[in-house]
Amino acid sequence: MHEDHRQRLRALFRSAGLDSLQPHNVLELLLFYSIPRRDTNDIAHRLLDHFGTLVNVLDAAPEELCTVEGVGEASATLISFTAQLARRYLAEQSGEKISFHSSKEFQKYVLSQFLGEKNEITYLYCLDNAGQLLRQCKVSLGTKYSVSLDNRTLLETAFHHNATRVVLAHNHPSGLCAPSPEDVRRTEEAVKLYNEVDIRLLDHLIIAEGKCFSMAGHPNFRRIFVSKVISIERQKAADVT
Repeated sequence: MHEDHRQRLRALFRSAGLDSLQPHNVLELLLFYSIPRRDTNDIAHRLLDHFGTLVNVLDAAPEELCTVEGVGEASATLISFTAQLARRYLAEQSGEKISFHSSKEFQKYVLSQFLGEKNEITYLYCLDNAGQLLRQCKVSLGTKYSVSLDNRTLLETAFHHNATRVVLAHNHPSGLCAPSPEDVRRTEEAVKLYNEVDIRLLDHLIIAEGKCFSMAGHPNFRRIFVSKVISIERQKAADVT
């Protein structure tokens, strides 16, 4: 009976794709490859009951997954691997096509880079004058609740990749998709740091709950980026005269 069900589910996926499957069916199908001889339906439902959504299941740490009855090391590794594989796929698929001038596509790309991340990390996206992505670099790795940034690392990373424009992005694994007071302070410092070496910080993106918050695109924080740029341009004009 279980084998017939497995065959039907595989056939449905092959004919109609993943969108044709309910969340528990997606997990069932995935678990076929780590649990070859048992019914995975009950385990799939227990995972969804425990974590709430399919996304939460895929984002869960292996040790958290193992707390669910029926989930062993092999299944936990496979589930955790799946989200990180999706991130790798999206990164390599995007290749050199990513540009900051396509803000929605850029934010979509950045979101994909945080799939499966359990700790707070920060990426620096190095861009050229045309806003084309040169390199994405992980510049800090923190805990589940905090991360620290080193000014030397920020500068050396941008210099190493000949960036004239940069974008910061970090995640709030257990928080809201909005900047904290510490995020605002850190952004102001980064803008000043880069302005001193004629590099422009275009944005600071906050990732949480599957969403991307653009500080430069929000009226409450846009001044951090705009005012500093205007002051530099005025100073350059004054130097010329």
